[in-house]
Amino acid sequence: MKAVLQRVTRASVEVEHQVVGRIGLGLLVLLGVAKGDGPVDVQFMVEKLRTFRMFGDEQGKMNRSLVEVGGAVLLVSQFTLLGNTANGRRPSFEEAAPPDEAKRLYEEVASGLRAHGTPVETGIFAAHMIVELANDGPVTFVLDSRKKTER
Repeated sequence: MKAVLQRVTRASVEVEHQVVGRIGLGLLVLLGVAKGDGPVDVQFMVEKLRTFRMFGDEQGKMNRSLVEVGGAVLLVSQFTLLGNTANGRRPSFEEAAPPDEAKRLYEEVASGLRAHGTPVETGIFAAHMIVELANDGPVTFVLDSRKKTER
């Protein structure tokens, strides 16, 4: 799984002119599910999203986690994170998981966060979405559940 985490003061996602998810302070997470991802990748993302220290403390240093600041997650599916842009002018999405599998694992990440008490809003899987955010900092990180250096 690959994820782009953006620290936000607010974020929302709209589908067909209707807001389907909205948060205040927290993380906008764009999540891409790769072929071969499974429970270990879900667990990695759930724990990392909850505990990764990317919020400022009293001195402005990134020493606080989402849990510590009482933030929420806006989780948006983003298969294009798995796009291979190395050749030609059009990306290849061969590394992306099939839609049914990707949706199941995306929903497991949302459920895992909720099971730990994290408020979660979502987009609509595979829909055309308009995402708006106020990136705080800006602070943005990329996570990859398959990179051992991040585990």
